[in-house]
Amino acid sequence: MPSGQPDYSRVVPCRCVKSKQDDERQSRLKQYSNLGALARFTFDNLMPEGRSSNPQNQERFTQAFQAAKAFADAPEGWLVFSGPSGSGKTHLAAAIINECIEKGQPAFYITAPDLLDRLRASFNPDSEIPYDEFFEQMKNTPLLALDDLGVQSGTPWAKEKLDQLLTARFNAGLPTVIVTAVHFDEMDDRLRTRLTDARLCHVFILEETSPTSIYAWTPEFELQKNMNFINYKRRTDLSMEQQDNMDGAYRLAFDFAKNPEGWLVFMGETGCGKTHLASAIVNYRYEMGKPALFVVVPDLLDHLRAAFNPESKISYDRLFESVKTAPLLVLDDFGEQSTNPWVKEKLYQLINYRYNSRLPTVITTRLSLDEIMGEVDSSISSRLVDRKVSVTFGIIASDFRTDRKSGQKRMPPRGKTGRNR
Repeated sequence: MPSGQPDYSRVVPCRCVKSKQDDERQSRLKQYSNLGALARFTFDNLMPEGRSSNPQNQERFTQAFQAAKAFADAPEGWLVFSGPSGSGKTHLAAAIINECIEKGQPAFYITAPDLLDRLRASFNPDSEIPYDEFFEQMKNTPLLALDDLGVQSGTPWAKEKLDQLLTARFNAGLPTVIVTAVHFDEMDDRLRTRLTDARLCHVFILEETSPTSIYAWTPEFELQKNMNFINYKRRTDLSMEQQDNMDGAYRLAFDFAKNPEGWLVFMGETGCGKTHLASAIVNYRYEMGKPALFVVVPDLLDHLRAAFNPESKISYDRLFESVKTAPLLVLDDFGEQSTNPWVKEKLYQLINYRYNSRLPTVITTRLSLDEIMGEVDSSISSRLVDRKVSVTFGIIASDFRTDRKSGQKRMPPRGKTGRNR
C-alpha cells in the first residue's frame, strides 16, 4: 500500500490469493454443510410457484419460496415447511443452505433419522466425533436445517434427543429450518408447541389436502365396494307397490349421485337395499373422480373414542374434522348407536355442522319418520327432516336376505309410507 494510506503496513492479500482463499472457504463450508447430492438444489432451479397444478397450492408455494429467499438473506427465527412428499419442501431447505454457503455463512443440513443414527454411532469408541461434541455441534450450529422430522422411529430415546436439540435451539433463538411431512395434529404436544410458536416460528403448509386414503374404501367395506347401480337388481318377490317403491328409491339415489345437493334420508328395515343404494352413490362419485366418504355411525363413534389414545395414528381432531367436512358423506346405520351424552354431543356437532354448511349427506336408518321425530334428540331430528334441505324416503320392501332363505313373501312393515317427502 502507498505510504501514508490508512492501511499502510497492513498485509493485504492480492486478488488471486483472495480468490483462492474464498474457494477454500467455500469448499470447507460445502463439506461442513452435509448437503451431499442436495448441493444441486438452489433457488435458481426451483420454480417459484412449485409443481402442483392446484392454483391454491401454487399460491402457498410462492409464499414459502419468498419466505425462504428472505430467510437465506438474513437467517432469523425458525422456518417450518410442512407438506406431502414431492411438494418441494426439501428443495427449499437445501436452497437456503446453498445460498448461505454462497454468502460464506456456515449452515448444516441433516435428516432426523440420520441425525439419530449419527448420535447412536457416536457412542462407539471408534467414532471420529464423540457423542457430546457432535450433539453440541448440532445444538449450536449457526443455521440448522432438520429434514424429515416425524419420519424417525418414535422410541423414548429418539424423542428425548430431538426434544433436547430443539429445546436448546428454541431457547437460544438460533436460526433453524424444519421440514416435516407429518400433520401438526399427529405430533407430540411438546413438539407441536415448539413448531407453531408464533413468537419464533413461521409455518408454511405447502399443500393443504385431506388425506386421500380417507376418500377410498377401506378393507372393512369390501362388500360395499362392489355395490353399484348396475348390480342393483330388481327383486321378483315384491308386490307391485313394493316394486314401484324400490324403483323410486333407485331413481332418487341415481339422480342424487349425478348431482349431490342437500340431504337424502333412506328409511327401511335391515336388508331392504338402502345400504346398497348409499354405497352405489359413493361408488358413482369415485368413478367420476370425486371425493366421498362412507361411514357406519356406531363404528365412527368407536373410531373417535379410539383417537383419544396417544398411540392412535390419527388424532381425534383430524379424524372428526375430515368427517365433518367431507364433500359427500354417507352415514350408514344411523340410530343403531348407543345413546349417552357424549354420543349425542358428537352426533349433534356433526349433523349441525353439515346442516349449516349445506354439505351433501346421505343417511340410512331403520327408524321410521315417526320414530325419528319421537326417539331422536329434537336438535338432530329437526335437521334430518327439514324439507328445505332433506328428502326422506321410506323403503317398504322387506329384508331380501330373510325372504331368500325362507322363500316366503312378507308384508311391508307398518310405519313405512314410502312417500317422497
